Amino acid sequence: MAARRVIAIEMAANRSAVEAGDDDRAWHHLERVHIVSQPFLGPHLASHGAMLGFAIRRRDWNEVLGQMVRIILAPLGSLTGRLPVGNTGRSNVSAFAPMPIPADLAEALRQQELSS
Repeated sequence: MAARRVIAIEMAANRSAVEAGDDDRAWHHLERVHIVSQPFLGPHLASHGAMLGFAIRRRDWNEVLGQMVRIILAPLGSLTGRLPVGNTGRSNVSAFAPMPIPADLAEALRQQELSS
């Protein structure tokens, strides 16, 4: 399953969670979008944009600030090749900390590499 497809599936799951009023599940799916999109600047920025929008709607000002910082840092990380693999992209974790990638997402990323 290519990264683009995983991103679409996770964004659809995020929308379903938002509609159901399940903020924790909505964040979970946005975090998974971030993990998969991180190697690609456009989708990576879009993942932070989605997180920023969700944080604004939830009036979570700490998360809003954290996402604004990450939107600024993402292009720098892409240019320097210093993106922390597996990082969930939320403001409650260090923007520089690598994290384990869930097995299903690791497989999607592996398939993406094979098709490149």
